[in-house]
Amino acid sequence: MAGIDEEIMMDEAENRRELAYIRERLPQDMKPHFSDDDLFYFMDAIVDYYYTSGILESTDDEIDIDLQQVADAVTVQAKKDGQGTFDPAEVVYVVEADLDFQEESL
Repeated sequence: MAGIDEEIMMDEAENRRELAYIRERLPQDMKPHFSDDDLFYFMDAIVDYYYTSGILESTDDEIDIDLQQVADAVTVQAKKDGQGTFDPAEVVYVVEADLDFQEESL
């Protein structure tokens, strides 16, 4: 059984892989728009959205996720949290890449 330190290190490594995956899939002109801290924030905010929206509680075999709706919610939350003002039309690329990473990791 892994200790807490090992679990933290594994989570950190997984977050770094996800960050690299997202950054790789962003359109070239958008890559400089987001710092690593921005992307880490978005990753956390996306997970929070999925948990608080109830989307994960669906009993349907297939869950339909509206990427634009997620991006809109994430940018609103970012502004509330003082993380900055972001364009949802750009953040949707992060949301899509995040979802692709999660699907590939299953």
